[in-house]
Amino acid sequence: MLKDVYKEANTRMDGAIQALEEDLAGIRTGRAHPGLVERLNVEYYGVPTPLIQLASISVPEPRSLLIRPFDESSLKAIERGILTSDLGLTPNNDGRSIRLNLPPLTEERRRELVKLVNNRIEDARIAVRNVRRDSIKDLREFEDEKMISEDDLKRGEDELQKITDDKIDKINAIGERKEKEILEV
Repeated sequence: MLKDVYKEANTRMDGAIQALEEDLAGIRTGRAHPGLVERLNVEYYGVPTPLIQLASISVPEPRSLLIRPFDESSLKAIERGILTSDLGLTPNNDGRSIRLNLPPLTEERRRELVKLVNNRIEDARIAVRNVRRDSIKDLREFEDEKMISEDDLKRGEDELQKITDDKIDKINAIGERKEKEILEV
């Protein structure tokens, strides 16, 4: 029974870490990478569709992205989606593909991005702690229903704390790595 609680907590915490990594992939660093625009929603035939489903995205140079739509009729929609996004990039359309040139980040913008990353990191930590709280609540209910002993409850709480500490260390490492990427000139 305790192992089931640990397994569920571990899975949910890993989900929070994965969501954080996907979220941070969309935050711009000094280099171009496809994750910057992959999840950008584009209005395609009236349906918001992630860009990754509409085009191939490549990095021909360190500071530029090349977007080649699978269907050339979606070129204008993709261009509009990029312009309306909060990326602050201007697409260059050559009729067959879109090229995005990423200007170098200013020091002020880098600091803003670091703050944004730190906010996302804190949200992930909170999500992990919420999973721990829910799991401990489950253990206490098991103890109230006499399904586990008081000693099992204490052992379970200690084990959940170890799992939580491990996941928060992973989150902190991810945050430090992203912060280093952003501040790299």
